[in-house]
Amino acid sequence: MTDKPTSINAAGVFEPFSAERVPWQEEYNHGRYGSQWQPLGDFGGGSHLGVLREELLPGWQSNLLHYHLLEEEHVFILEGMLTLRLGDKSYLMKPGDHVCFPAGQAVGHCLINHTDKPCRYLLIGERNPHDVCVYPETGRVGVKLMGEGYRRAARMAYWEDAP
Repeated sequence: MTDKPTSINAAGVFEPFSAERVPWQEEYNHGRYGSQWQPLGDFGGGSHLGVLREELLPGWQSNLLHYHLLEEEHVFILEGMLTLRLGDKSYLMKPGDHVCFPAGQAVGHCLINHTDKPCRYLLIGERNPHDVCVYPETGRVGVKLMGEGYRRAARMAYWEDAP
């Protein structure tokens, strides 16, 4: 059992809830990357699909440019505006705009708030324990199952160093 707050009742049933009941969490790194979010899916008892209400402050980037090999992600803008970087293109997104990042689409994405106001959006994505995440700008490859990251440049052939 978890000690994190949820919408579960005394009978063990997850009930509807107001998002205002969900505590905000945050992470900021290197004075450039980070956001704050409410884990709506976790609060409601979800385990297969992540649903976050996220807020990106002015001047901040959501995370490193990345793509997933096995997880699909969706972003739906609720309030404010931001810039979506998708590979070498940029798109201005405003309330009502939606984007999907299909699993295996080998084009990095990240969100950047170039405005002077916060931007709120829903982030919805799978939780695949076998996912591999690629970071094109840094060359990092994250292997979720192992909880580790590796340099993509450290490649070797299948038979290399075999006895």
